[in-house]
Amino acid sequence: MLRPLRPPKRIRAGEGSSLTRAALAVAKHRTRRRRRPRVVLLDIDGTLVKSNEAHARSWWQAMRDHGIEVPLAKVRAAIGTGGDKLLPTVAGVDDESPTGKAIAKRRGKIFKKKYLRKLRPTKGARELVERLWRDGYVLVVVSSAAEKEIQPLLEVAKVDKLLRERVSSADVDRSKPDPDAVHAALRKAGAKPAEAVLLGDTPYDIRAALSARVATIALRSGGWDDDALAGAIAIYDDPADLLRHYEESVFA
Repeated sequence: MLRPLRPPKRIRAGEGSSLTRAALAVAKHRTRRRRRPRVVLLDIDGTLVKSNEAHARSWWQAMRDHGIEVPLAKVRAAIGTGGDKLLPTVAGVDDESPTGKAIAKRRGKIFKKKYLRKLRPTKGARELVERLWRDGYVLVVVSSAAEKEIQPLLEVAKVDKLLRERVSSADVDRSKPDPDAVHAALRKAGAKPAEAVLLGDTPYDIRAALSARVATIALRSGGWDDDALAGAIAIYDDPADLLRHYEESVFA
């Protein structure tokens, strides 16, 4: 019988994160009443699915299989970025090099074979997406993952039929924390930055949104502490916690 993965060790601010203090400029919005958005941009890993640890261990094992030894904690701290950022940052490997491509391919195989079937949704993931959908929000997935990985992850969270608009790594040149994916999602939704909010779980989500002038609601379900998520306008434990406080949130 497959057992769900253990939750990741909580990551502290500064452990591999290059989130700058400039991000705190957005914190002023916490004390200012915001206009209700019409578009919600949704991250998947760590936000809707408890998959950050699985991704970290898949990358770590793939690197080891290619003779590259790095601390698992260093890999964990880079989860939320794409391979174009993670490989150079963690291992000093160009993602477009033969070695980089081989590691990425191996990671995908490890993730699919060893971890995908063990994954579980974050608490309240489907219920929150259903509530947002019923309330008429335009919902767009914003992920650094490949499209072929997005579908099974959304199936894990049982939201694949509710989330049809998606931005994947194929839609952008640069992954988070660059804002390319957020810009692409805004174009899909036909929205201005002020009309949207991003729901994510890492400082890379926050940095990407900040660069695109989009506010972020952060969740602790990805393993990061509040200092690392300081640029968000609000922080909740998980989707269920946000749903409990829905009427007090920006979505009310």
